[in-house]
Amino acid sequence: MEAQKVDMFVMTNSKFFESNQIYNIRERLIETDDSKWAILSATQFKDPTTILIVSLLAGSLGIDRFMIGDTGIGIAKLLTCGGFGIGAIIDWFMIMGATRAKNQAKLEQVLI
Repeated sequence: MEAQKVDMFVMTNSKFFESNQIYNIRERLIETDDSKWAILSATQFKDPTTILIVSLLAGSLGIDRFMIGDTGIGIAKLLTCGGFGIGAIIDWFMIMGATRAKNQAKLEQVLI
């Protein structure tokens, strides 16, 4: 892809990925052909900050995990009231990383 398109994508979507992965994402996008650009620009990623706010407000119901696509953990949190409260508190610290990992996986799926 053109470097200008890649830089625009990286600037607008860097908050959705781990900061240590941005350089690797940029290099991988430069190596990708232009036919993937339409799919890539239409792909929507989950905002880690929004997911954290949902986790703080309704994490004991598992809504945060349902939003990022972890339905198994979401059902477990729903049935156990957030893992008896402990799972909900742990997710306050881990949900942003899990969201960024899901976004990374979605990006890899698009680039395949």
